[in-house]
Amino acid sequence: MTNSDHQAQDRCARELFENLSPEVRAVGAPPIPVLPEPWRLVPARADGTDLDLVHGWMNSPQVAPFWQQAWPRERWAAELRTQLAGNYCRPFLLLLNERPIGYIELYRAARDVVAHHYPALPHDTGLHGAIGEPDLIGRGLAYRIWLHMIEAVFAADPHCRRMITDPAADHQVARRLDAAVARKVGGAELGEVELPHKRAALYIYPRTPADLPCSSDPDRRHPSNV
Repeated sequence: MTNSDHQAQDRCARELFENLSPEVRAVGAPPIPVLPEPWRLVPARADGTDLDLVHGWMNSPQVAPFWQQAWPRERWAAELRTQLAGNYCRPFLLLLNERPIGYIELYRAARDVVAHHYPALPHDTGLHGAIGEPDLIGRGLAYRIWLHMIEAVFAADPHCRRMITDPAADHQVARRLDAAVARKVGGAELGEVELPHKRAALYIYPRTPADLPCSSDPDRRHPSNV
């Protein structure tokens, strides 16, 4: 199997292609959020320095054990090309004072396997992220980044009512982070679920309290959460 075959297989493991409603299919790619200074997001290119950074971070000891995507450079190039060519997911470099420090992915949750585990709306947006620079890990930046990202995505996409994160269930650092952010913004943990590639904990961050899924309403409750 070639690297491109592996990449396509991994992407298909998350992205949904069948039984999508017309409303979900009509939604475009995730937005490009505008973060407050000194932060900035730029789309990650599939070549050059951008590719070198993403490949290096994903193969580093501070990121590889958690993302499980310590792929060769060519495979990451194929992954980024696929994301940039579609409307399911968008890759970004995270800049602090114009220094690239991490990698962010935004994805349409209604087109992702997480939609099997909660009542996803067409514009719901999922968030993955990693700080790649070792000198910046453990300094509380991730909490601020998550809060900025949630606010910026809601500002960039007025139709987005909720954001989702899905850390590995056994990644306690990520779960503490996401739980703290959820408490801050009025979000919630939706429980642990089995995804094709991992057991995950789902967290939801609503635009307003009314946008939280209502577990007491059987019409809005997914069987996996019953």
